[in-house]
Amino acid sequence: MKKNLKKDCLTIFEAGIKAVNPYQIVKHHLKVEGDFLHLPHHTLNLSAFKNIYVIGAGKAIAYMALALEEILGDRLNGGLVIVKYGHGADLKKVKVMEAGHPIPDENGLRGAQALIDLVTAFGKDDLVFCVISGGGSALLPLPVAGISLKEKQGTTKALLSCGAPIHEINSIRKHLSQIKGGGLARVVYPATLVSLIISDVIGNELGVIASGPTVADTSTFLECKKIFERYHLFSNIPRAVRNYILKGTRGKAPETPTPGNVIFKKTINLVIGNNTQCLEAAEKKAKTMGYNTLLLSSFVEGEAREVAKMQAAILKEIINFDRPIPRPACVISGGETTVTIRGTGKGGRNQEFALACGIEIAGLKGAAVLSAGTDGTDGPTEAAGAYADWKMVDRTKKLGLDSYHYLDNNDSFHFFEQLNDLIITGSTKTNVMDMIVLLAT
Repeated sequence: MKKNLKKDCLTIFEAGIKAVNPYQIVKHHLKVEGDFLHLPHHTLNLSAFKNIYVIGAGKAIAYMALALEEILGDRLNGGLVIVKYGHGADLKKVKVMEAGHPIPDENGLRGAQALIDLVTAFGKDDLVFCVISGGGSALLPLPVAGISLKEKQGTTKALLSCGAPIHEINSIRKHLSQIKGGGLARVVYPATLVSLIISDVIGNELGVIASGPTVADTSTFLECKKIFERYHLFSNIPRAVRNYILKGTRGKAPETPTPGNVIFKKTINLVIGNNTQCLEAAEKKAKTMGYNTLLLSSFVEGEAREVAKMQAAILKEIINFDRPIPRPACVISGGETTVTIRGTGKGGRNQEFALACGIEIAGLKGAAVLSAGTDGTDGPTEAAGAYADWKMVDRTKKLGLDSYHYLDNNDSFHFFEQLNDLIITGSTKTNVMDMIVLLAT
């Protein structure tokens, strides 16, 4: 039976997304029996607390908060969560504020300040659930004294444009923030703090997810200085930011809270959703569709077009030699690539990956690739990603398009728009990095 490769790619991708639905994940991991709340590796006596609140920030957290409202019922006193525009939910007790992502905006600043004002009043007999997912870093933009939101925005833009990986970007964000890098835990203390986290970073490193607002920070001002130097950014960032980082390296500004700090004695951090869960569900679906499968890695990172060459090499190996798995084959991987912007076009890392991979597999009959963000957004576009196959280059030639020109101009969005091969999902309500699906038939 002849396979519809694009349809199969989408079916596999959608199965992965379904497995990391934030509402379902919270419902799965938290159970109430009488006065006791059972969490992974922890049990809390809810009757021991005077008040219970839900706070948080991220692209995937509105439905986590909804699940907590249902689980806690009348025990819940209220709370506040901050989400990306269009990523909210209809909550009854927890207030929802929307703000800008990936570039922070004034709504984010107001939301972050409102969150701090709320948690400052919490006491030692209160229980606070903090729901966190990717996007939380940009949605909690409360800069340190002396740095404006505009200056922080300029710094974020420079970092996003230079190709720096997310953990380096977040090291900078932590040191310019009152909330990130354990800052939120410092303000919530002495209340008991339980953070429920959906990871959007490679390796699920707690301090990197949303810049670790409830996690001890091991990065330093000196490391921040080296990041700016590595990407030759010191001349491109606002003077106030440059001066503050240099001030910190001289011990004239306070470091973020470090491991062993007393504020973390009443903090529980739990990762309840991640990219691996998504990939495993996608692989399971591919098997039911008749594919021989290989879950290659959840640690994919690097320049999108270079990673695309390596993934294309796997397709070439399968189609020519039936290894490392025989056809029909489905190879699934995840992670998060980066793009160094050199052109003036529009696109995202997944679309650029798909374009570069499509060029590499031109003429390789039976080869196809889908690369998409699990949150439904790829860069500054409405697309989640794109699909490409062995016929892509021939199709573009007939339309008079030069695929190399679009790649060089970082204009993958307009390229795939003309082919009708953009992946448009809308908000998926989750966020666990990206998924790459390779098919070889």
